[in-house]
Amino acid sequence: MNYRIHQTNIILKRGDITEEETEAIVNAANSYLQHGGGVAGAIVRKGGRIIQDESDRIGETPTGTAAITGAGKLKARAVIHAVGPRMGEGDEDAKLKSATENCLRLADANQIYSLSFPAISTGIFGFPIERCSLIMLNAVRAYCMGNTDIREIRFCLFDENALKVFHETAEETLVK
Repeated sequence: MNYRIHQTNIILKRGDITEEETEAIVNAANSYLQHGGGVAGAIVRKGGRIIQDESDRIGETPTGTAAITGAGKLKARAVIHAVGPRMGEGDEDAKLKSATENCLRLADANQIYSLSFPAISTGIFGFPIERCSLIMLNAVRAYCMGNTDIREIRFCLFDENALKVFHETAEETLVK
């Protein structure tokens, strides 16, 4: 499923984000940048300990922000670690929007022209997939309406349900 916002292609697909061949992949991280489980754990297992070591040097990153490291042995050249909200902590929608926007800003600042996102915060952080898709796709649409050098943004979703939800939301938010 492909969409276009100005000069940026937005692609929705099912897959394993650690196999993405974009310049950067986005990791759904915790604020301590400790990558033990979920997407974060898979990224470090495939990319190597160097990703955790670089994250340790960065240290704590507040919810709603993002940090960047190398990608070790992954196909991507960078990992952008987005710290999304835990459901129930308060102001979750604004924090998820901010984390998404900060990933895009980091990509532009680091001359990254293609990146792949997971559905941030929908795993162990308990964020509802429907709300996640609406917030993330709206944030991407708004960002791409401005001045960006990003040419491709993928949403690499782990299962069919997440892909279906993102597709339905994209039809409402990206097709105008």
